[in-house]
Amino acid sequence: MTEKASCPALFLAAPASGQGKTTITSAIARYFTEQGKVVRVFKTGPDYLDPQILAQASHGHVEQLDMWMAGENYCQQKLYEAAKEADLILVEGAMGLFDGEPSSADLAARFNIPVAIVMDVKGMAQTAAAVAIGLANFRDDYSCYGLIANNCSSERHAQLIRDALAEQLPLLACLKKDADITLPERHLGLVQASEVFDELEEKFTLGCEWLTDGVKRADGNDSTENLLLTLPPSVDFYAGKTEKVGKLLEGKKIAIARDLAFSFIYQANTRLLEEMGATLHYFSPLKDTQLPDADALWLPGGYPELYAQQLAANIQLQTQVADFYEAGKPVLAECGGFLYCLNELVDLDNKHHKMCGVLNGQGSMSGKRGCQGMQKAMLPEGEIHGHAHHRSRAIMEVDAMGYGQRQRHPAPGEAIYRDKKLTASYLHLFFPSNPTLIADLFIGKLQAVDQKKLTDWQNYATLDTNKDAESSASPINASSDAPQKQAVHAAMQAQQ
Repeated sequence: MTEKASCPALFLAAPASGQGKTTITSAIARYFTEQGKVVRVFKTGPDYLDPQILAQASHGHVEQLDMWMAGENYCQQKLYEAAKEADLILVEGAMGLFDGEPSSADLAARFNIPVAIVMDVKGMAQTAAAVAIGLANFRDDYSCYGLIANNCSSERHAQLIRDALAEQLPLLACLKKDADITLPERHLGLVQASEVFDELEEKFTLGCEWLTDGVKRADGNDSTENLLLTLPPSVDFYAGKTEKVGKLLEGKKIAIARDLAFSFIYQANTRLLEEMGATLHYFSPLKDTQLPDADALWLPGGYPELYAQQLAANIQLQTQVADFYEAGKPVLAECGGFLYCLNELVDLDNKHHKMCGVLNGQGSMSGKRGCQGMQKAMLPEGEIHGHAHHRSRAIMEVDAMGYGQRQRHPAPGEAIYRDKKLTASYLHLFFPSNPTLIADLFIGKLQAVDQKKLTDWQNYATLDTNKDAESSASPINASSDAPQKQAVHAAMQAQQ
């Protein structure tokens, strides 16, 4: 019989991004933590910044739940493990409730977690109720717990929404707009929690009061039952069928960059490395002048563009990274770590800063344009799931050895580079999606590049670029390469 654990759980989703999900989820987490409850929070989809905020609010670690990136069994197991130790499980959704494949609604339905709809109701009243009721009834495979109306300006505003909802959907809270509660942001999302720890503590304290007041405003101050301030119903969670990984990295020492410039590290990734027998040694490219004694090096993503001057000034460490690479030792560089490996990085103020120079190329910030989305890294050693999220571009003087495969589009994704035993790209990899491949990367057990497959990818990318150029000049000629493009795509699929 499959093992079972039960725990109250609530899924916070919204009709779109920017509705206040993280602010409200963190307020709920801190509220129940202050009541002495053990709160475990999960974040839907790939995200490094929101989990930092939620971890501080809940006094516990936060992990990603995504049935494409991590797999359904993985998500099932993590919820089961949380249910065994927690008094409350909170899951924060991503984007809109039905956006993505799989969506937040898919995840909530799969694990039978009731959904609280978070909606910014500024500029609407009865329409907010109509949208919320529509979201609640769009599908019949999940249950809706109620509406949390954010930016609800007045008592009259709250009354209009409450009356429009009538008995069709509970109004859980009507939260006033409050700049003192708003979480600090920058170009890739929220500011890292470690940079604003004390400020966040003040916001969490105010957030608990804000939440309590919002619940009172929602029920007209005279209800005997506050659904949002009491534990939701228990949900049954079952153990997932996950394979135990072997000690594939037994005795290996892995140096990991971790500081304000490099902090985009999934806890699931470091836990897997340790489960496979590796010893992890963290260092700061900003402050340290000596690399740890290690067999392999991991340079994760982060905000190198904000600290480019400090990184450039640490010539001693840059030299050691270059020497490590030249010695033919395994290096994995992701996104910000990839930029750190290039010759130089041009920051947000268009200033040029020297980086490690182990890959010939230049990284440059590009304002709000960039890339975001799920991709598989198509490596000679196999496939591994991950995602891209950046606001920069890399102008490379070396050829890619492969490309990412987008989740829902046939065009090539992020370019992947390899030289000696360095593997570098914009992709953030989710290690548990292929532990054996990750072990091979850190051991340096690399396979030869599939030249046929690489050529097909490059041909497709060339056709895609040509089509964009032609479509801007001539709508008639824009589709002239369609048969050739379909043939290339068919050849690529046949090899996978």
